[in-house]
Amino acid sequence: MHCLNKLLISFLLLCISGCSTLFFYPEKQLVRTPEQVGLAYQDVDIKVSDEVSIHGWFLPVEDNVEVKGTVYFLHGNAQNISTHLRSVYWLPERGYQVFLIDYRGYGKSTGEPLIPDVFHDINAGFLWLIKQPSVQQKPIYLLGQSLGASMSGYLVGTQPEMRDRLSGVILDAGFTSYSEIARHIASDNWLTWLFQYPAAWSMPSDYDLIDVVQNISPTPLLIVHGTQDVVIPYQHGKKLLAKAKQPKAFLSYTGGHIATFNDVGNQNLLLEFMQKFTPTKP
Repeated sequence: MHCLNKLLISFLLLCISGCSTLFFYPEKQLVRTPEQVGLAYQDVDIKVSDEVSIHGWFLPVEDNVEVKGTVYFLHGNAQNISTHLRSVYWLPERGYQVFLIDYRGYGKSTGEPLIPDVFHDINAGFLWLIKQPSVQQKPIYLLGQSLGASMSGYLVGTQPEMRDRLSGVILDAGFTSYSEIARHIASDNWLTWLFQYPAAWSMPSDYDLIDVVQNISPTPLLIVHGTQDVVIPYQHGKKLLAKAKQPKAFLSYTGGHIATFNDVGNQNLLLEFMQKFTPTKP
């Protein structure tokens, strides 16, 4: 969830308006394509409504590599899929297809990002994905990072039809609630310290991951968090783990915010989690 520090000054307005747009920092310009880092890809455009369409990339596995499954990737609150590609570019050579989308307002996606409107984008992407022939009869895993973890985890926890189609859920650096993360950000700077509680009170309370994370069970859940994360404190991950039900696992690593898959060891641990929970009949 890069650029959350940009929210500091905005909290003065937030206390008045409670506007969820302050959680989103989209960039329209794509800085690279998968082809530029040696990956095959398909451009995907999905119509969500008459006013909104979302854009994504589907990354097939490399030639002569067996398809082991598919990862549906939901990125954090800043930039777009071209910058977050670094978290998942390594998966196709390891046998996992990847589908990553930009929420409305990001990259080539139209519209304005708002909560809960962005939930329709995540759902639309998922419905497109499960209809693809190459995805059929293979496990599907959801991987969300930062704001993407909190939003997508909330949807899995409230929509059994999504939960039951997934073979595993990975939530990397998710936060427990909008009010708690807002209070943390405000309290971390002397300019906004006095506004930490008004900021927390102004946040939406109907879409908090901590309230529904237990409902992800019985789908296997992996919670990931860096011990040096100063954007979303490590304790958020521990609280989510405590509330979640089995089967669950926790990947703790020494590192900062969503730096997880810069490390090959963490990549291998993710693969071990997915392989452990690969169903015989997806």
